[in-house]
Amino acid sequence: MTTFAASTLTTPSTTSLLADRADVLEAPDRYRVLTGDRPTGPLHLGHYLGTLRERVRLQDAGVQTFVVIADYQVVTDRSDTSEVAANVRELVLDYLAVGLDPLRTSVFRHSAVPEIGQLMLPLLSTATLAELQRNPTVKAEAGHAGPLSALMLTYPVHQAADILAVGGTLVPVGDDQLPHLEQTRVAARRVNERYGRGASVLTPPQALLTEAPRLLGTDGQKMSKSRGNAIALGASEDDTARLVRSAVTDSEREITYEPQRRPEVSSLVLMAALCSGRTPQDVASEVGSGAARLKAVVAEAVNEHLRPIRARRRELERQPDVVDAVLAAGLERARPLAAATLARVHEAMGLT
Repeated sequence: MTTFAASTLTTPSTTSLLADRADVLEAPDRYRVLTGDRPTGPLHLGHYLGTLRERVRLQDAGVQTFVVIADYQVVTDRSDTSEVAANVRELVLDYLAVGLDPLRTSVFRHSAVPEIGQLMLPLLSTATLAELQRNPTVKAEAGHAGPLSALMLTYPVHQAADILAVGGTLVPVGDDQLPHLEQTRVAARRVNERYGRGASVLTPPQALLTEAPRLLGTDGQKMSKSRGNAIALGASEDDTARLVRSAVTDSEREITYEPQRRPEVSSLVLMAALCSGRTPQDVASEVGSGAARLKAVVAEAVNEHLRPIRARRRELERQPDVVDAVLAAGLERARPLAAATLARVHEAMGLT
């Protein structure tokens, strides 16, 4: 009788959507992280404080980590791909500058692993149109003007293929992204039931909830590359100070940390706190009163924290081959895993 080994990892129970952080830190060798970014523009402070630092922590804790640069997924909602290659390079430089180590973290381009695209077809066979239409990202895109592309409709399955192809068992996410991960878990279970006849062909991954701060951009909206309201990691210190000075606040003079009542001011306070290793309450108390004083404290805290990261990035920019070397090493680790996953699925389907 054929058995389908889901992974070389000794994985924990995956009956629960949420992984236990204490267990991850106690037994890091039982997990494999898959996370990533779309190369649509420079990474910013929100990315760093929300996700990049978490990746470095997991890497340093000994968790095997894979980061996919989802270049193929750029075309889900954009027709111009002329900047993708340049953006890939910028992402890799940022990853290295913040502390991701290519000896311990594998960074690879989505388009360099064709097995991921091939895995999409059997995964799509397990999804229904109604399920895809209910996905929050798809629903949000459908609410915009213009037709919804077929690729955007299948975006959740594309993400599932990214995770499952390399045997990712742990995905760091915010609570707003849990529906995406649940879609991946459903796809894995259905492949096991339909094609593996209950055998473990694919391992449903778990979510590691991050305590990602929801920082606002300079316009008071969610910090975003597309909105032009973010502080890029690679920005100069002068540009950082200028952007912070332009940030929206409110009319109250006293500085307090009240995220629900005063979101703009509180976001600035939190930004300074996270960058200086203090509590938001301590920062607010230090500032006392005045938006100008608050912004000066924020700009100094951000620039002080990012100074060594930016210096490291400038060093890396002078090494012309470093990006290609990192991507080649990551691909060397990622593609065999994806090929083995696809072969396992094909075997379960009776195609080999």
